[in-house]
Amino acid sequence: MLRLLVLRHAKSDWTSGASRDFDRPLNARGRKAAPLVGAHMATHGLTPDKVLCSPALRTRQTLELVLPHLPPPAETDMPQALYDDGDLGYLDILQTQGGDARCLMVVGHNPACQDTVLELAGQSERGLLDAVMRKYPTATLAVLDLAVGDWRDVRPGCARLAALAQPRHLPAPDRLSALPDSV
Repeated sequence: MLRLLVLRHAKSDWTSGASRDFDRPLNARGRKAAPLVGAHMATHGLTPDKVLCSPALRTRQTLELVLPHLPPPAETDMPQALYDDGDLGYLDILQTQGGDARCLMVVGHNPACQDTVLELAGQSERGLLDAVMRKYPTATLAVLDLAVGDWRDVRPGCARLAALAQPRHLPAPDRLSALPDSV
């Protein structure tokens, strides 16, 4: 069984003066939210052994704020397709670039993050799936367990949406030890 972590970049700064969308940085809210997600991942043992991150500035900054909470992944790649295909799902990228990872994290953009989760999550708790259908806010992390052993075999409906974490629902770092051990 494979595990996929789909993280939408944290809140970006539309007033930064960046001349291109690609160069838009995180705003203060995004810089606060990303470490909360990283701490949540650490608390719940959500440790990717490979990361695929869009090369856009806001996704790279999100990853930089998440990773200090986790053991270093064996591999981190920044395929341009995660940015270029931001309006499409990431299924093709998972199939071709998942490699030997048992737990893969994708740091990307919407609507592709939301569409990927909805496309893969065939058997999931209705409440979680409904939440993803309504909205996939910035810095949201979806945890999917896939009923396949190889990324090349990933198909629509092959996963179960096991958990969904949004920064606004996560405790402050000093309260993390009070969380239960489940995801």
